[in-house]
Amino acid sequence: MSLHQRRILIGVTGGIAAYKICELVRRLRDLQAEVRVVMTEGATHFVTPTTFQALSGQPVRVSLWDEQGEAAMGHIELARWAERVLIAPASADTLARLAHGHADDLLTTVVLATAAPVYVAPAMNQQMWAHLAVQANIGTLRVRGVEVLGPADGDQACGDIGSGRMLEPHELRDILVASFGEQPLRGRRVVVSAGPTYEDIDPVRFIGNRSSGRMGFAVAAAARDAGADVTLVAGPVAMTTPTGVRRVDVRSARQMHDAVLDAADSADIYIGAAAVGDYRPAELAGHKLKKTAGSPLRLELTENPDIIAALAARPVHPFLVGFAAETRDVAGYAQDKLRRKGLDMIAANDVGAGKGFEVADNALHLYWRDGDIALARTAKTELARHLIAHVARHFLAGHGSTP
Repeated sequence: MSLHQRRILIGVTGGIAAYKICELVRRLRDLQAEVRVVMTEGATHFVTPTTFQALSGQPVRVSLWDEQGEAAMGHIELARWAERVLIAPASADTLARLAHGHADDLLTTVVLATAAPVYVAPAMNQQMWAHLAVQANIGTLRVRGVEVLGPADGDQACGDIGSGRMLEPHELRDILVASFGEQPLRGRRVVVSAGPTYEDIDPVRFIGNRSSGRMGFAVAAAARDAGADVTLVAGPVAMTTPTGVRRVDVRSARQMHDAVLDAADSADIYIGAAAVGDYRPAELAGHKLKKTAGSPLRLELTENPDIIAALAARPVHPFLVGFAAETRDVAGYAQDKLRRKGLDMIAANDVGAGKGFEVADNALHLYWRDGDIALARTAKTELARHLIAHVARHFLAGHGSTP
């Protein structure tokens, strides 16, 4: 990744998450970006301008009434200089003033004066984030083309738990990097399935698997960064929806089958990263099954519908990318599945002990009709980018470069 000589203006507003922007500035500078920082008066109560000046290597602006900075119309110069404007953390007050077009401080004035894409990364208490006024302001900003990044769910400085955490610095960095990169899937519609499926035995028990959804969610984010309009069909997982991705939650294999086939009606590409259960109980018990001493419990299982085979059987279908999670003969099983199901590409991975499921990294081997390539073990977020690059290349080779 590189941001060589890319010009990024960071607006820092008053909130405890302001300290995280120090790391963001450092990460952007490590990628050779030119970074300038504008702070609101409130932000200076959390981090000093001197800190950001040292990290960015540039003077930090705070006041619209800075005589030296404004002698040459500094707010206009900043607005014209920036290729991207990111406001992080974006407080509820700043979001309100941006939504209403205020220009009563340097940061809001720069935002009104710039033609660069504007991104905001909200950070606030979960109850504030849920307030109708804040949501109305967010809606207004989105309509005007402002990109809203997050917020994420989790622990908050005030002790609450919920939505309102600012995205982490590395996530904001990756979004900025992607915004400058080539977007080979711009204008394309991509459907990704992720996570496990659960098949209920009774109101208490179910059959499931160990998929965490990390790989599928990373693939959805990478497709988004490649410019695609992404729908993510997710099984029961504890994962935060990637910013800008449309999410459909399901539980069972049949629910995932219906959701994927519905979303795929208008899709260009389908990537089946979910670990879909092959079987389900033939009957669902209406009450909890009781243990009977000395008597084994026998379940009759029936086969679940095959999602990717159903798509392949359609006269017109998306570019199909399957996954093969195997514990032995990975290459053999993957290539057989590629041929048998009529897929365009398959991503094979070894899910033995400590590999594949419930880990943050992975390795894949991609196969297509007349070739293959091994993708080395790395973080799933990085691996997903490599996967999407190959998917885009093969898709465009067969479908042309324009939507």
